Amino acid sequence: MPRRVTVKHIAQELGISMMTVSRALNDRPNVDERTKKKVLDASKRMSYIPNSVAKSLVQRKTHTIGVVVPEITHSFFPEAIRGIEEVAYKKGYQIMLTHSAEDAKREKAVIHTLASKRVDGLLISVAESVHNNEIYKQIMKQQGLPIVFFDRCVYGIGASCVSINDEESARMITNHLIKLGYKKIAHLSGPKTVSIGLARLKGFTKAMEEHKLKIPEGYIVEAGFHEIGGYKAMNKLLDSITNGGPRAIVAVNDPAAFGAMKAINEHGLRIPEDIAIVGFSDDIRAELLKTPLTTVRQPAYEVGKKAAEKLIAHIENKKEKIEDLAVETEQVIRSSCGAVLNN
Repeated sequence: MPRRVTVKHIAQELGISMMTVSRALNDRPNVDERTKKKVLDASKRMSYIPNSVAKSLVQRKTHTIGVVVPEITHSFFPEAIRGIEEVAYKKGYQIMLTHSAEDAKREKAVIHTLASKRVDGLLISVAESVHNNEIYKQIMKQQGLPIVFFDRCVYGIGASCVSINDEESARMITNHLIKLGYKKIAHLSGPKTVSIGLARLKGFTKAMEEHKLKIPEGYIVEAGFHEIGGYKAMNKLLDSITNGGPRAIVAVNDPAAFGAMKAINEHGLRIPEDIAIVGFSDDIRAELLKTPLTTVRQPAYEVGKKAAEKLIAHIENKKEKIEDLAVETEQVIRSSCGAVLNN
């Protein structure tokens, strides 16, 4: 088996001390340029690879960031991860990516695993089944690890967050439907225990209240964040309403809207002629549907970049300001919102 080249081997090759080799490899002072060049040339010639574990023990840093996402099947999180990785690479960090599968127990387990791997900090988007904040508080207090939440956030526990203005964006897209003339509008909501679910519900209700439009009983149905939830919620809404039903739907996100659109079609209804619908996130599939989906575009890549930048700032400066940062959104108008036929 080929030997692993160490600092000791380079020192023996050049007839100098291990400390001199180490200083040269780490660009430390007190090593003349001629010696430094010899060491660097020898390290390349001998295919030397630094021992990152030993280095991290000396520096008390691994230059590794733990990332926890609730799912990876929809386009938002892969794009956010791309933004995270881009910043991490430029700043000399690596990422360790984990997946909670929307399960609170699994999320807790992967957080503990990442902490045991001595990551320097955590980027977390909260699973929809999380109901308390104890694990985050524990990691920050007992482990001393900085946490930055992104997209799905936890507020008031001493951690920064990067997201969008979910409440205002939901208000904006609901107002778009109202301006088209729709009055009977329902909302397929996310879990109220998750920041984006509650904020988007507030934005929807605020828009309706501002236009003095009533929200009939049963017009707010929890759908979760996935197609199956949107499908079930829309079926529940259509099966339980006897007064003609809503003329438009505001879905908490695009996957929930996709599921709802399937249910609408299966009920023999047309989009947007019978029911208009809008989503949230601008999933890559939104414009590819038979009836392209009107939605709110979340700049996932920018969210990921800003989250990584903020976490690295916390890692490298313990006095970095804790703050909530918002990235701007925009409406993407497609044919699913339609025009008013009969209200």
